[in-house]
Amino acid sequence: MVWVILAIIIIVVIALICMYNSLVQAKIKVDNAWSQIDVQLQRRFDLIPNFVETVKGYMTHESETFEKIAKLRTSWANTESVAQKASIDNELSTALKTIMAVSESYPDLKANQNFSELSEELRNTENKISFSRQFYNDTVTMYNTKLEVFPSNIIAGMFNFKARDLFEAESDEARKNVKVDFGNRG
Repeated sequence: MVWVILAIIIIVVIALICMYNSLVQAKIKVDNAWSQIDVQLQRRFDLIPNFVETVKGYMTHESETFEKIAKLRTSWANTESVAQKASIDNELSTALKTIMAVSESYPDLKANQNFSELSEELRNTENKISFSRQFYNDTVTMYNTKLEVFPSNIIAGMFNFKARDLFEAESDEARKNVKVDFGNRG
């Protein structure tokens, strides 16, 4: 009888250790997924000054967009939460889409090799960011699910594991395509 009780205790302890380790691994995967987004966003921020300088000479009337991009780059450095970074990322994506759309009406700019190369780099980076966001959200969803399901929710509560925020568009406006109107240019 003592051996049976001892075996049950050992099995329960091993199960608890496995659940704890599973939660820790999921948390580390979430941190890694966020790091991948951060790396791609930093790459985009590194490309933006060169892109803006290339475009500025052609699009003098887009100074408001250029100023907004500069402010967003500064804001990015001062934020830490996923929600704040997601908001800034959405605004920056919208500003970059605006520049790309406006550039269509400047044949000389489109023919500029530096602009073409930087545009392609930004497009590739945007695709990587999109993939990284999706991977992050998938990883966070798996982690948050582990925090909610029985019996791992007991271990999560005992060791103070906290749910993570998803990376999502902040508003319906951020989900829309950018609309550019050339009719009001002076």
